[in-house]
Amino acid sequence: MTRATSPSRRRLLALVPAAALALSLTACSSDATSPGTADPAAALDTPTTLTFWTWAPNLDKTVAIFEQKYPKIKVNIVNAGQSATEYTKLQTAIKAGSGGPDVAQIEYFALPEFAMSKRLVNLKEYGAAGLEPKFTPSAWSQVAVGDGIYAIPQDTGPMAMFYNKKLLDQLGIEPPKTWAEFETAAIKIKASDPKRFIASFDPGDAGGLDSLLWQAGSRPFQQKDATSVSVNLQDPGAKKVADMWTNLISRKLVDPVPGWTNEWWQSMGSGQYAMWITGAWAPGNIVSTIPDTAKDWRAAPMPQWNAGENVTSENGGSAVAVPSTSKNKAAAAAFAIWLNSDPEAARSLSENGLFPATTKLLGDPAFLEKPLASLGGQQANQVFAASSAGVGKGWGYLPYQVYGNSVFKDTVGQSLATDTNAGLVAWQKRIVDYGTQQGFKVTTP
Repeated sequence: MTRATSPSRRRLLALVPAAALALSLTACSSDATSPGTADPAAALDTPTTLTFWTWAPNLDKTVAIFEQKYPKIKVNIVNAGQSATEYTKLQTAIKAGSGGPDVAQIEYFALPEFAMSKRLVNLKEYGAAGLEPKFTPSAWSQVAVGDGIYAIPQDTGPMAMFYNKKLLDQLGIEPPKTWAEFETAAIKIKASDPKRFIASFDPGDAGGLDSLLWQAGSRPFQQKDATSVSVNLQDPGAKKVADMWTNLISRKLVDPVPGWTNEWWQSMGSGQYAMWITGAWAPGNIVSTIPDTAKDWRAAPMPQWNAGENVTSENGGSAVAVPSTSKNKAAAAAFAIWLNSDPEAARSLSENGLFPATTKLLGDPAFLEKPLASLGGQQANQVFAASSAGVGKGWGYLPYQVYGNSVFKDTVGQSLATDTNAGLVAWQKRIVDYGTQQGFKVTTP
């Protein structure tokens, strides 16, 4: 899985001969002989070893399918660390011009920084623009940076509400459908036991708050061009989210503690936390970390601001890119496209814990009706697919979002229980000041 930030965290080409794949890869390229471009068919038929940096689990199973189909290509999988750890190594390798991978996993929030600094290959040279209909709009919008396509979507994290069904049944509480019902449920849960909370809120997880802002209609980060960005963490959606969570945390209905620690998982397993609002990648983590009580958990739609709507967002997700320093760009591009758009590859990735970004798999009855043992046999993919369909449009990231996320804890994280809105103001100032120092023209309301 790929999470938003770890404690950041988290496919439709047919299996065809190399020549047909090459046609797809070059269909939208106006200059197949431009610098750095080679014939993908020849690349797939030429003995080549690719290095693939990724932290996603079990990718060796999907890569084995590729190597069987294209036996002249060997793919070495390297776990160079997750999220920011990998990005630091990748930046160093690209600057040095050696030691880096041919293909790299990059989360959506970090992609603009690599793309705008010319550290990634524009995959339009290999026909990637023609793949747009095969992916969900939200996933595709994250890899389309400026006029280029700088990665192929691999997985997404449509938001859902995971809840302890056993606990809610004991308390006579239905899964809340709106945020108003969420607050009502929180009060009842607290009344049942002062040590219980409806949920936690990680003061260091910028991605978690981003998902809430996204759903509420806030669009705080926008890149206008290569040197101009806008930041607005004071729009109506942002203020609405800040007010709600300050209210819940200040009344001790929500616990503001770091997630993913041993203590946090113990609280999840013991029923101290009744819900977890996060991305669709979560079931695998639930069953692997709290196996004794995983059967008690289910998934439901993300609570809505207005009853009857289906307005959602995403948390996590990543794409596969080709660094500019790759010595095997054509083969790397062909592999990245196959890995994430081939139907067999997409299903393999899904079976090994990654929630799909492809529209075909999201509409496949076999996928939608599959019981998830990790959630007591629930056909939860139906919940996740509906959430994916409701993701709001227009969300974007800054070309220095990695820095922005790094100062979240010292701004918003410090003010959750008192005045989250004041924390947003402080966060905005840090983001604006840094961007200006880096030479960007940063505008605010």
